[in-house]
Amino acid sequence: MPGSPSRVPLPEVVDLIAIGQPLPFKVLDAVGRLLLNAGHVVQDERQLVLLLDRGACVEQADAEAVRAERAQVAGVATALPTATRTLSWFDHWERRLWTLDGLLKALGRDAGLAPQIEAFADEQIALVGRYPDAALFLCTRQDDRRFALYPLTHALHCATVALLTARQLGWPAERQRTVVRAALTMNASVAELQARMAEQSDPPTKRQIEQIRGHPEASVALLRASGVAEDDWLTAVADHHERVDGSGYPRGTREVGETARVLRAADQFSAKLSPRALRSAVLPQLAARQLFQEDAGGPVATALIKALGIYPPGDFVRLKNGEAGVVVQRAAAGTASVVAVLAAANGKPVGGASRRDTAQPDFGIAGPWTERAGQPRLLPEVVFGLLEP
Repeated sequence: MPGSPSRVPLPEVVDLIAIGQPLPFKVLDAVGRLLLNAGHVVQDERQLVLLLDRGACVEQADAEAVRAERAQVAGVATALPTATRTLSWFDHWERRLWTLDGLLKALGRDAGLAPQIEAFADEQIALVGRYPDAALFLCTRQDDRRFALYPLTHALHCATVALLTARQLGWPAERQRTVVRAALTMNASVAELQARMAEQSDPPTKRQIEQIRGHPEASVALLRASGVAEDDWLTAVADHHERVDGSGYPRGTREVGETARVLRAADQFSAKLSPRALRSAVLPQLAARQLFQEDAGGPVATALIKALGIYPPGDFVRLKNGEAGVVVQRAAAGTASVVAVLAAANGKPVGGASRRDTAQPDFGIAGPWTERAGQPRLLPEVVFGLLEP
């Protein structure tokens, strides 16, 4: 905890952090959960303030090592100058996490918050629309295990999956906006609980189960208190855990609208792709198969699978020629998926991330690539480059 012999509060080492420069150490939250990895860039003052509000801290040994190194190089321990650089699309996505963090914390306390949430949803739709394959890559590849931010990343991932599913279903723009607004806010009342449960090694407690079962109605109450009056939005949030067979919660109703069903599918599918302390992430193919079976091959599950693909961007695959890599582009009409190669047929890592068109016989996808021991953590910029926002 902050102030303990092993960690120091972020304000005590803020002189070692420079806006626009890679972090020299990991940043943890008040209970020791990872917020930002070393090398991550703090992009603006607002993000730094939000970190401070979360009670962020740093391992004392890491901070002392950085301070000593800077003192040795410069003669005195001084802060690095603020750098100016052009933000990439991925930087903008990261900023969305922190903006959403502020909105969800204000939900229920600010009666005029609804327009800000609506504007955020519209901006998210535009961001996903710019590079949908990159957005799906972030949904599928979740290697940094930032459990403290799980409710935020999960909300953005659900919004992405729900949006692309809605488009596959042919929904008009206004209905797409509704499902994105609902995806971003449906779990607002249990955000901190989601973070705790993502990292806990024990099954949910009775109290946690009660909170989970009550969270749809609790989230609706927060939205109403913040000025949300759109019936479709509120109904979708209220019913996103209901099932047409009556086995859902909190009311057990069989009358479940399509928007709520899309939300539930996006929520469950995205959650399965997220690692937990108790389990590893589920393969996208297994998550899709389970969703399809549960929905009895219905239109929602079918649309989600068609929208994302059997091998969605971010999925590790092995090719028929023995190479292995990651999907970076979904199949479209008349084309096949594109894979960036990460390992040669002998299993050794390769640089450059050469692209393979899986429509070519030698480069067809043979199946998932599950033997990744020794491979470094994959940053999206490695295979997509610094996408312009």
